[in-house]
Amino acid sequence: MDLSFNKEEVAFREEVRAFFKDNLDPAVRKKLQEGHHTTKDDLVNWQRTLNKKGWAVPHWPEEYGGTGWSAAKQYIFLEELQKCPAPPPLPFGVNMVGPVIYTFGNEQQKKHFLPRIANMDDWWCQGFSEPGSGSDLASLKTTAKKKGDTYIVNGQKTWTTLAQHADWIFCLCRTDPDAKKQSGISFILIDMKSKGITRRPIQTIDGGVEVNEVFFDDVVVPAENLVGEENKGWDYAKFLLGNERVNIARVGMSKERIRRIKELASSVKSGDKPLIEDPQFRQKLAATEIELKALELTQMRVVAAEGKHGKGKPDPASSILKIKGSEIQQTLTELLLEVTGPFALPFMPEGEGQNEETDWASPIAPTYFNYRKVSIYGGSNEIQRNIIAKAVLGL
Repeated sequence: MDLSFNKEEVAFREEVRAFFKDNLDPAVRKKLQEGHHTTKDDLVNWQRTLNKKGWAVPHWPEEYGGTGWSAAKQYIFLEELQKCPAPPPLPFGVNMVGPVIYTFGNEQQKKHFLPRIANMDDWWCQGFSEPGSGSDLASLKTTAKKKGDTYIVNGQKTWTTLAQHADWIFCLCRTDPDAKKQSGISFILIDMKSKGITRRPIQTIDGGVEVNEVFFDDVVVPAENLVGEENKGWDYAKFLLGNERVNIARVGMSKERIRRIKELASSVKSGDKPLIEDPQFRQKLAATEIELKALELTQMRVVAAEGKHGKGKPDPASSILKIKGSEIQQTLTELLLEVTGPFALPFMPEGEGQNEETDWASPIAPTYFNYRKVSIYGGSNEIQRNIIAKAVLGL
């Protein structure tokens, strides 16, 4: 298997880098480099810049706005986006519900939703997890009962990321309470402006409000918002989560974070020398870089094997990418915290950007705490190990 890039792909990488350099607002890039929060406008404006270029949904089929790029070019684009760093397209639309709609949805759904997702005219959120139904997602209790040409939805979703901004939510709902738990679930699109929906923010350990509870009280949803077949939602959810796990590897982002660690460790002192010269610190950093290189090669093997698992069936090796990618991301936040030392202690979110002497350090501890989540979302790493045992090792 040849994992090297050809001349055309190397030239493409340079084209992508040049576009990002010329078109991304330097202030937004600086926010991302330093770990500060981007705004909704930052994300929307960048998505529309990409869409104008024709790069908003590069991995989609060309008939729905995709680029027709090879898997290798898609990999290069994503890596450069993360290394830049530039804001990633909103994953709930571009990487999650969009592919579900163009793979399993009807023509009306494709015509209406897909262009709006590409241009971020609609902000999507994900209605999967519930209290008591996180990693055991199939035990969900939110119901959608058919009534004429509508569904009546009742229940609660939690940990709903960025629901405070959302126009739409894609939900897993139980439509057949008598079927075994994986078989009685449907995939339904719900307008967040519908009567009976309540959003309640959850403040996370980093002081931010990234996730929410969402309550459904007799919410009326047109039956035409059902994606695919009734009671087949579990299959669509597995397809969606397989795509999500590939993206969770975030090789490019980890490369950028290593660059940042080296930059900061060169200026922070350990005794009378820069921390970067400390043998123990260098050993830990080198070990992480080796792990990242192995992850990168694994992701490239997944890219090279694209399409070998059939339509709607992501490579089960995506679970390996999810596990190792999330572990490396967590390790890098630990190294950043080690670089920062006592400077990480004071943190006031409302003071971001106001003190140049300490502002570089202020996001590092909150990021460390927040990144404890990456081994849980997208399917916990414990569950991923079970998937690997069954699908990859045949145990």
